[in-house]
Amino acid sequence: MEIIAEIGSVHDGSFGNACKLIEAAAGAGADVVKLQTHVADAETLPDAPMPAYFSGEPRMAYFERTAFTVEQWKALAEIARSAGVGFMSSPFAGAAIELLEEIRVDAYKVASGEVSNLPLLQQIAQTGRPVYLSSGMSDWNELDRAVDALSSGGPLTIMQCASAYPCPPEQVGLNVIGEMRARYSIDVGYSDHTMGVAAPFAAAALGASVIEKHFTFSRLMYGSDARHSMEPDEFKDMCVGLRDISRMLECEVNKDDLENYTDMRRIFQKSIVSAGDIDEGMVLSLNDLAFKKPGDGIPAADVDRVVGRRASRRISKNTKILESDLK
Repeated sequence: MEIIAEIGSVHDGSFGNACKLIEAAAGAGADVVKLQTHVADAETLPDAPMPAYFSGEPRMAYFERTAFTVEQWKALAEIARSAGVGFMSSPFAGAAIELLEEIRVDAYKVASGEVSNLPLLQQIAQTGRPVYLSSGMSDWNELDRAVDALSSGGPLTIMQCASAYPCPPEQVGLNVIGEMRARYSIDVGYSDHTMGVAAPFAAAALGASVIEKHFTFSRLMYGSDARHSMEPDEFKDMCVGLRDISRMLECEVNKDDLENYTDMRRIFQKSIVSAGDIDEGMVLSLNDLAFKKPGDGIPAADVDRVVGRRASRRISKNTKILESDLK
């Protein structure tokens, strides 16, 4: 399972914060860090509105203020690689793809709002790099066209997502994970906007191969995503849980293989014992028997092959009955 820490623009334009966020995400257990690459005048009109959950400043001004130089992007990619994590970003215009190609980004994430931007998808496909396709605000028709546009490129993973911030449980859409797998026959992941770990854990248990979660130093930070993100200690706990779930899914259990339970079966299961003193030659009835630990005698499940048989010797009360005690 691959775990992506979505840093996005939570750095708020601080190169130092971006560096430390990458290091913190790596330390918390992420496999990949993801940012957003905005080239303001290439992706938005000056009067484009901000989303309802973040209206702190005009959108174009926000993108311009939080942008990094090419050299800074190169440094961020190197910091990620030095920390042992992949470096991925979401481009929102062709100019952003050109920048990310210059710094040799490891993979692309297609943001939910770009799924219908087929020219952008075609340009991404031409890079041949792995692509993670979000699906938060698209129907099947749009997704079909996006998958088709990206199919000529590098390995493709489609991500179930709900573009709600925060996302309530009833909008998570766990059912879509299986539907996507059946429809496209490609890897399916889950990009989470809920406030807890239940949805990522459930998605992992349903076979999502990738889990993405927003990451921040603190939900008190300024910006569009911080208040809906996971802090480092929470992210670390989530990673531990996801690794455990992944291991559970990898290790299939054979219910007929009880080798690991030999001692437990002996300690906890029941043997057939004498309920009272039994005389030699006595024909045993159910009332003559009791069922008690440990389970290293004749199993209680085999009571039918004991009832009706004759005792071959005198058996004292509270004694395990052996096959040699029976005729």
